[in-house]
Amino acid sequence: MASRVQYTIQNSLRFLSSSSYNLHTSIKSQRIRLRNSKYFSFSKGALYCTYSSASTANAGDPFVLTTPLYYVNAPPHMGSAYTTIAADAIARFQRLLGKKVIFVTGTDEHGEKIASAAAANGSSPSEHCDFISQAYKALWTELDISYDKFIRTTDPSHEAIVKDFYSRVLSSGDIYRADYEGLYCVNCEEYKDEKELLENNCCPVHLKPCLHRKEDNYFFALSKYQNRLEELLTKNPDFVQPSFRLNEVQGWVKSGLRDFSISRASVSWGIPVPDDAKQTIYVWFDALLGYVSALLEDKKQPNLQTAILSGWPASVHLIGKDILRFHAVYWPAMLMSAGIDLPRKVFGHGFLTKDGLKMGKSLGNTLEPTDLVQRFGPDAVRYFFLKEVEFGSDGDYSEERFINIINANLANTIGNLLNRTLGLLRKNCQSTIAFDSTVAAEGNPFRDTVENLVEKARQHYENLDLSSACEAVLEIGTAGNVYIDEKAPWSLFKQGESGFETAAKELVIVLEAIRIVAIALSPITPRLSLRIYTQLGYSEDQFNAITWRETKWGGLKHGHVTAQPKPVFARIELETESKDATVEAKKPSTKKERQKSQRAVEA
Repeated sequence: MASRVQYTIQNSLRFLSSSSYNLHTSIKSQRIRLRNSKYFSFSKGALYCTYSSASTANAGDPFVLTTPLYYVNAPPHMGSAYTTIAADAIARFQRLLGKKVIFVTGTDEHGEKIASAAAANGSSPSEHCDFISQAYKALWTELDISYDKFIRTTDPSHEAIVKDFYSRVLSSGDIYRADYEGLYCVNCEEYKDEKELLENNCCPVHLKPCLHRKEDNYFFALSKYQNRLEELLTKNPDFVQPSFRLNEVQGWVKSGLRDFSISRASVSWGIPVPDDAKQTIYVWFDALLGYVSALLEDKKQPNLQTAILSGWPASVHLIGKDILRFHAVYWPAMLMSAGIDLPRKVFGHGFLTKDGLKMGKSLGNTLEPTDLVQRFGPDAVRYFFLKEVEFGSDGDYSEERFINIINANLANTIGNLLNRTLGLLRKNCQSTIAFDSTVAAEGNPFRDTVENLVEKARQHYENLDLSSACEAVLEIGTAGNVYIDEKAPWSLFKQGESGFETAAKELVIVLEAIRIVAIALSPITPRLSLRIYTQLGYSEDQFNAITWRETKWGGLKHGHVTAQPKPVFARIELETESKDATVEAKKPSTKKERQKSQRAVEA
């Protein structure tokens, strides 16, 4: 605290000591000029708590998980859907552990791009934001996203938090006024270094020329926090994940940090700077505070301290790698300035491609999440992207691979195993569990296999390794299929009374494994898991009340009655298969052949 106070006082004196103070910095095409006539006077005695270690967490703290606040210049796309699906799986797993979870998502609704998009559509910025924000909510419903808080940065309570935060940073001596001249990317809403740009000063992200601008703005003293950010990243290597993203962030910081503009004079659609209505707060300085303002409870006084006490700090910020700099450099420095605890982890995942190519409207290969959900259902979409994309790395989508994976994993390995086992139970045991699952599996190594795999799945979920978690659960299903084929209970039942007990136990063992699969896979495929659980004879309320503890062997009890078996996941037909089926349908066929074809399509 003492060093913080000393630094702030020295910084204040340095700015205020000269009446003719001017500083010129030149970085290629960019120039900042400071004018002492527009310096702020700093509040006396404005001291706030120092930030705590990013890795510190108490057992009773809520698990606060955030997606980015999605920019509403356009409707939601598969990239934003992917982030949110992943966040939902993590949130659902943490709830299974018994944690109080606050899952935050929402929309970022200020800035020049929003105003331009609204004008292009012939609507007001407010109307445009309402429409796109609702589109996000509708998609989250279709994808079974179980968010707890949906924040919009146009909410009045959010504006109050932003202004409160701005005042804190101002009191810390970290805001000053300056002229700025440089190359500006409208799509990024960010000034760029010339060395970052492509030929003709094109933005490397949006491939459009940056505009030359000169503005009188307010700046945040990011450079002041260089040493503290370096210390944070060194002492808390888990602060940025995956580890290769940490290396990237450390490279940015070590290369030298420059102060950045936190207001715009030319953008009217935004939150006004306190005491200067001619300027609006920069969209990132505004939007990042949404993670805090979202925590406000209804009817609570909208101030920064109240929001912080409602659940901050965040346990995980889940973001795309393109906005890593804002979350892992700008945001922690801003929080340090305001004396607020840092989030515990920033996880930057990769991008999605389609058929090996970057997606874009110009290429005509965009992937619309609503279309995918309507064609294949939310479970298939969630499962494919979480299992087949290594979380943190880039991943590719192709429709053929999508269909093959879903059919093989969900329809066949899991769905068919459940269906045929329940069919045998109904035929031979009147759908009734004949033995406690613990009794049936006594001394059986298959039980050990299942317990080891479900523990692996838990560890992978904890480490945000969602792909490996899916794989571990799928291995239970694969092992179950191998087990039932080897034991062949259908043959044992044919032996009559002498084989009945052994056969009945084998069915209980397989069904217990499937029960565990349903729970362990529920963060990924909640609807499929519910269907499995109800097929096993449980109610929806019982499913909703389950915890991870119930992945422990021993759930199925003697006398429990299962439901009548029916497929829980229908096999998806490839387009070529559908065409072939249409041709075949035109040919004469017997009733028996039609029934056989029908069974082949179902899982």
